[in-house]
Amino acid sequence: MNKNRIGRIQGARWITACGIAALSLTGLALPAQAADDPPAKSDTWVQEPKATQGTLSTARMKALATAAPAPGSAADPSAFNLAAGSDLSGRISDLDAALPKQGVQNLLSQANRDLFSDTQCPDPFGTGDNGPPLAPVKRYCFEHDDEVSHEWIPQAVTGVSDAQDDEYWGTARPVLTGWYDNENPGRSDGCTASESDACNEKGVRVTFVDPSTNKYRHVLLVWPYYNSYGHISYDALHADESSLQNGIHAGGMAWYGNYLYVADTLNGLRVFDMTKIMDLNPDQDASTDDTTQDGLTSNVSDTKQIGRQNNVWYSFGYRYVMPQVATWTFTSLQYNSPDADICSTTGAPKASYVSIDRSTTPDELVVGEYCNSDATFPNTGRIGAWQLNGSTGQLASPSGINKAYYLPQDLNQGAARYNGTWYFDQSHKYSNGTLIRARVGTDGKLAAFGNGIPTAVGPEDLYYEHGTATGNPPLLWSVSEHSSDTDDPSCSTGPSPCARLLYAHNVNTILAQP
Repeated sequence: MNKNRIGRIQGARWITACGIAALSLTGLALPAQAADDPPAKSDTWVQEPKATQGTLSTARMKALATAAPAPGSAADPSAFNLAAGSDLSGRISDLDAALPKQGVQNLLSQANRDLFSDTQCPDPFGTGDNGPPLAPVKRYCFEHDDEVSHEWIPQAVTGVSDAQDDEYWGTARPVLTGWYDNENPGRSDGCTASESDACNEKGVRVTFVDPSTNKYRHVLLVWPYYNSYGHISYDALHADESSLQNGIHAGGMAWYGNYLYVADTLNGLRVFDMTKIMDLNPDQDASTDDTTQDGLTSNVSDTKQIGRQNNVWYSFGYRYVMPQVATWTFTSLQYNSPDADICSTTGAPKASYVSIDRSTTPDELVVGEYCNSDATFPNTGRIGAWQLNGSTGQLASPSGINKAYYLPQDLNQGAARYNGTWYFDQSHKYSNGTLIRARVGTDGKLAAFGNGIPTAVGPEDLYYEHGTATGNPPLLWSVSEHSSDTDDPSCSTGPSPCARLLYAHNVNTILAQP
């Protein structure tokens, strides 16, 4: 991994912590029936969050890195300060009026793709580069086109144990994974949408997995905006107007209440609402365009168009889209580079991964950095946690956090914390990753304990399923990112192969390791 304002819908209103306007779902006028241009780059087309880029000389960066506290030491919590972005409530109201919606339970009950498990799946653990890896207790893999895709790369993991105290969403216990588009025009040279479906900038998708039925379904994340005719529309997630980065990596996500927090690496957090999943094919017949609530039609057969185009709604062929509803932007200047894995020790951190800690009072949203340190830039990265409001789903203190730390080691792809114990996924490219445990000691430092535990090749984000409500053993989930169909021979010559696997370790077994 080279590496918003939240509210809860209560009746028909959106309540925010920052005094942002409420969202009313009544009295909405239907848009005029006129043809539309392709997505127009109006002011509302510019996506958020959009942090402010700062500039430091190489010499100054080196001096700051050399003077930074040792790994595990306290870091400046004010660097994590956030500010709410533009009010998106009017756009969401208009989308709400235009398109039908589907709840998570219905989405899962109509999931269209097969989930495989255990011996049906490829093995990214193998025999291990540094000793035998810890075997997972749950193993799931995707259909072949997802398993070998070079376009879509999985990164993020969360689930209903993050979202709900009772660890159920209705009758389901879903696990979610997030994928970024690796072949969009911002990442691939000489690639145009007219030549290849993969060249369309599709941004980020979220996969809803139901282990109880062995089914899953993809949902495309989108940005709502008004086109040149003033009609509500949406686009795939992008960062075209930002000098900080190309595309959205979505290295981590966390589901809390109705809301999905998605990491936008150099900018902050994007927020999506589980009650606003738009359904462009309610009759489940992709060959026939459906009539939408605004009197237009929707088309899920065309995989090259997105948003409202000439009075037809498109979605790059996905049945479901989930619009961004809120934004949190880092307020400190961002000195990290989009082209380097080294990390600045000053200014805003990277939002490389996120997770939920439900063992604290109140619950907290954890965010941390992926950094590749060296002798010149020995910064391992920073990590901190914002308090959450369990009754609203909002950040309780977006303007600051209580405590931040420099990480015990670098190359972290994911972090989770529960009952004071931290868990980190450390990656080593095409070798087995390492699962690291840490605690804050009496000296106030976040320090690793025990040996590093070998895990899968290419481990990513972490999700802690605590099991306290269900009586199940606690599980630590992750996903391995590398395709088993890679052109890189490094993936097939080592003791452990590349493979894409959603997996979980028993936390009790993790803690029992030396």
